[in-house]
Amino acid sequence: MFGKHRFIILLLTLSLVISAFPVVLADEEISIAQLITPPPGAELTQGAEDSPAGAPEAATTPAPVPTLPDGTVQIVITAAGDTTIGGDIRRRGDSIFDREYKKQGNDPNFICRNVQDIFASDDMTIVNFESTLTTRPAYKTNNHFVFSAPPEYVQFLTNGSIEAVALENNHVMDHGDSGLDETKQTLTDAGNVWSTAEQTGVYEVKGVSVAMLSYQTFDGRYPALFEQVPVEVARAKAEHDIVIVSYHWGAELDYKPNDNQIKLGRLTIDSGADLVLGHHSHRVNPIERYQGKYIVYSLGNFSFAGNTKPSDMSTFLFQIRFNVKGDLVETDAFRIIPSRISSKTDYNDFTPTPFTDQRLIDNVINMLTSNGKGLEYAVDFYPVDWE
Repeated sequence: MFGKHRFIILLLTLSLVISAFPVVLADEEISIAQLITPPPGAELTQGAEDSPAGAPEAATTPAPVPTLPDGTVQIVITAAGDTTIGGDIRRRGDSIFDREYKKQGNDPNFICRNVQDIFASDDMTIVNFESTLTTRPAYKTNNHFVFSAPPEYVQFLTNGSIEAVALENNHVMDHGDSGLDETKQTLTDAGNVWSTAEQTGVYEVKGVSVAMLSYQTFDGRYPALFEQVPVEVARAKAEHDIVIVSYHWGAELDYKPNDNQIKLGRLTIDSGADLVLGHHSHRVNPIERYQGKYIVYSLGNFSFAGNTKPSDMSTFLFQIRFNVKGDLVETDAFRIIPSRISSKTDYNDFTPTPFTDQRLIDNVINMLTSNGKGLEYAVDFYPVDWE
């Protein structure tokens, strides 16, 4: 009598021999290999190395969403200011951005290299994209500045872990409707979520839906926005967990919000928004905590290719945590990361860099605190670490 193991070996050997010969069953020629193939729909565990060429990968079970002990999902969002890459195609030769790009060895990661870890470790990063990604000719030919970059420059965003952009500002039409359309398509193809006054951007992360709305306030638009924004914010909040509204507003070089900004920012929170983000002044502005939510009046510049050395190169990254459990969304805490828009002190190399010198960190905080005086709901403390 054969032992158990010797019997199994013999059976496998016989199977290999027999499979080389067809057998007749119900007038059809089939092989042993076909007889032992599982029927369609049957579960089959197979290593990737055994899969036939071109066969789809087996479905995998998604990893569980990490939660706090009580089941709350925590979302961390980072916001940064005006991001302008490329240059003005009306001018001959390389732009200041392209010259720096070449100087950096054509490294597509150079603008985010000093904040990459911050952006990669959050759940979503959003900036104001104040440029275009297009090959179209300039449309606003009389403007002092028009901005565009080749569509492949979208890699500066994707490589930098910037997942979303506000696309409502005074430069998105520098190359006309066709230039804006190409920019939108380029962003979409790259997987980057964008939002305009006509299009809500939606980003899904950890099972949480984040809606982004964007508006600009120029050319006498405030009266219309006072009517329009509450309706659109309320609609977005009814359909999504978190609502972020970005505004391109105020005056360039201003360090404080004006009355219209204050009115619209608070109205936006009253209408259901969870966060308001502002930009355009190219200078940082104070933050308000209103009805338990935050209004960041201006994030200043991020990577700004409009100037080789702005008179004020200080800025900050804004980070906020939201706790989401069921239909309940709670604003948990915020912090700022005081930074310079350049890794250099003597010129702008378009590489935002967090400060490590405590004096420089304090300068940003003191400026925000001072400019917040007289602002009713200005925060009185700017944490640089999570509380």
